[in-house]
Amino acid sequence: MSRWVRRAYWQGSQVRDVNRSTHLMHILHSLDIIENSQTYMELAVPHDQYPRVRFAQTPTPLELMPNISKLLGGPNLYVKRDDLTGLAFGGNKVRQLEYYFGDMMKKGADTVITTGATQSNHARVTAAMACKLGLKCEVQHESRVPDRDDAYYKSGNVLLLKLMGVRLHQFPVGEDEHGADAALEVIADRVRSEGGKPYVIHLAPTHPPLGALGYVDMIGELLDQAREQDVQIDAIVTPSGSASTHGGILVGLRSRESDIPVYGICIRRSADAQEERVLDRSQAAAGLIQQRDLIVKDDVNVDDGYLGPGYGLPDEKLMEALQLAAAQEALIVDPVYSGKALAGLIGLVRQGLFRKDQNVVFVHTGGTPALFAYTGIF
Repeated sequence: MSRWVRRAYWQGSQVRDVNRSTHLMHILHSLDIIENSQTYMELAVPHDQYPRVRFAQTPTPLELMPNISKLLGGPNLYVKRDDLTGLAFGGNKVRQLEYYFGDMMKKGADTVITTGATQSNHARVTAAMACKLGLKCEVQHESRVPDRDDAYYKSGNVLLLKLMGVRLHQFPVGEDEHGADAALEVIADRVRSEGGKPYVIHLAPTHPPLGALGYVDMIGELLDQAREQDVQIDAIVTPSGSASTHGGILVGLRSRESDIPVYGICIRRSADAQEERVLDRSQAAAGLIQQRDLIVKDDVNVDDGYLGPGYGLPDEKLMEALQLAAAQEALIVDPVYSGKALAGLIGLVRQGLFRKDQNVVFVHTGGTPALFAYTGIF
């Protein structure tokens, strides 16, 4: 029996308040099983105190990748299709930004301001939500990726931002999160001076990771799907950058008493730096549900062997993953996040990390539009 799928039959008044995880987790810890009608979505610690504007089209599919699984000789590789969350090409940022926009609407702002790389998926989805809600949006582009051709600066997510009427700004440094955040505050001051009410979504890890709550939610969805498909998940592989997705996945698992290991593939930093970031963001996310000590260092697994020359820069491992996914599964991954994470998954399989009979889930975080900004690498 799966170490994380516990089936049970609750009797009489043994458990009445099945939605209150603070009580439920103590009971689950002492039982071997869970009621078949109980969903993992209901087993998370409640976080209803955080407002949310719902845009994601969920549940996203959980699909077997039979051709790649066979080609690599096992294990069974599944993909969680969070590239299909909807809203302007979707991706993981849709789940995350629902919580930021919930907070923004609660505070009565009329202009959202954020920052990211030139081909930022976060910026694209921020702009899309602003459009849907009738809000203004200003985006700051950081110079993170050097030596790109014209397509990088004109196509992909940049084109979509222009179509959505976003006001664009430039920040000349690519690796200064605090400096980028400070520049956002300058923009916010200008908006205030013009009579607007700005809401800033910061980049540096000194602010509450509200977006991680979207992936606390996603894990409940994933575990329910796995149970419905009678699949025991043995590991999860995800891109690891800002750590909101990676951290949210860890909190989502551990808050549901699951010890499934999570492997984060570094897409921006070295493993040492990313390990520190994931631990900090995971613990901060756990703090949002009053369980600060839920995540420990041993929970954090990161691998920078697929980072290549750096953030947003391709190498042979990435190119293989892009082409393998498309040719074998008609699965389109991007060259910055999901492509490098898939390269990591392929590499881990080849290293023999997983047994042939195990089931491994790859979290596809989207990013499809950015592919069109990298036509020069093919």
